[in-house]
Amino acid sequence: MRALGIILAGGNSYRMKELSARRAIAAMPVAGSFRAIDFALSNMTNSHIQKVAVLTQYNARSLNEHLSSSKWWDFGRKQGGLFLFPPTITGRSNFWYRGTADAIWQNLDWLRRSHEPYVVIASGDGVYKLDYNKVLEYHIGKRADVTVVCTECRDDDVSRFGVLRMNEDCRVEEFDEKPMVSKSNIISCGIYVIRRRLLIEMIERCAREERTDFVKDILIRYKDLKRIYGYKMNTYWSNIATVESYYQTNMDFLKPEIRDYFFRQGDRIMTKIDDNPPAKYNPGCVVKNSLVTSGCIINGTVENSVIFKKVFIGSNCCIRNSIILNDVYIGDNTHIENCVVESRDTIRANSYYCGDNGIRIVLEKGDRYVI
Repeated sequence: MRALGIILAGGNSYRMKELSARRAIAAMPVAGSFRAIDFALSNMTNSHIQKVAVLTQYNARSLNEHLSSSKWWDFGRKQGGLFLFPPTITGRSNFWYRGTADAIWQNLDWLRRSHEPYVVIASGDGVYKLDYNKVLEYHIGKRADVTVVCTECRDDDVSRFGVLRMNEDCRVEEFDEKPMVSKSNIISCGIYVIRRRLLIEMIERCAREERTDFVKDILIRYKDLKRIYGYKMNTYWSNIATVESYYQTNMDFLKPEIRDYFFRQGDRIMTKIDDNPPAKYNPGCVVKNSLVTSGCIINGTVENSVIFKKVFIGSNCCIRNSIILNDVYIGDNTHIENCVVESRDTIRANSYYCGDNGIRIVLEKGDRYVI
């Protein structure tokens, strides 16, 4: 493909509450075996983009560990590769990334040394499948300066998205970033296609004017001066930047049509593989409509839940409508409902957790023992 990729994965979201206290949003576990960034990386390699930069910053340790080898996404080539760019102190900059445009500017030399004519920019917190080739063909056919991938908002709250209004030719006429009230339900997916030289020119101008945000200081500022078009995506897309959206996205994978779309239709989603044994279901356990990942041991009842890797569920436990993250020990006679249990937690026996007024995040760090 005649494009290189940039994945913006350095952001933090206060709406994720305790879940983002230890990891970047792009490193959040999704659908049992995956991380959020796996979807953007898989879309890149499935679209034959072999040169991809990941810009990391906030709580990047687990994300960097996950991306320690490019072979899992088939980027280990003589041409191209997977590049990790955390913020660094240089002679011309002693700042952390102050925004998305500033993050690209601090790594502008990588863009200058590249030869691909186009750039695909994607966020690391989107869950979707997309052939970027189709977006690039659309971009070239429209003779656009920038193409923004967009979709219809399935959430009543549009205040956390960029909202677009397009004319009949799909040219963007209005672009509001995170408005409190909007008449349009077409939202940006955080995916953009732009010519590499134009991107370099715009980023350099932003740096001279001390502007740091790609959306506000490029897309919104230039919407009447540049040809900015919207490419509407009609397939599944979700952003996991809030506790509610993260919970709902994982619950969506309990639907057969969603699982078939991601894992059985078209190109596959790739991730780093752990050498765990298959899940073990001991006599007397009951599992209904749930995802149970490798390395788990199930003794109790699990209903409508997503159980991530290496989880132990004790006898006479009841897990309903919940997400149990990696490496959690749940003692006997425990009831968990409408919760997200943080990874590496130890839930003592005879505990009760229930999210009565929304999704409850469970954080327990007790010693592991069996009663």
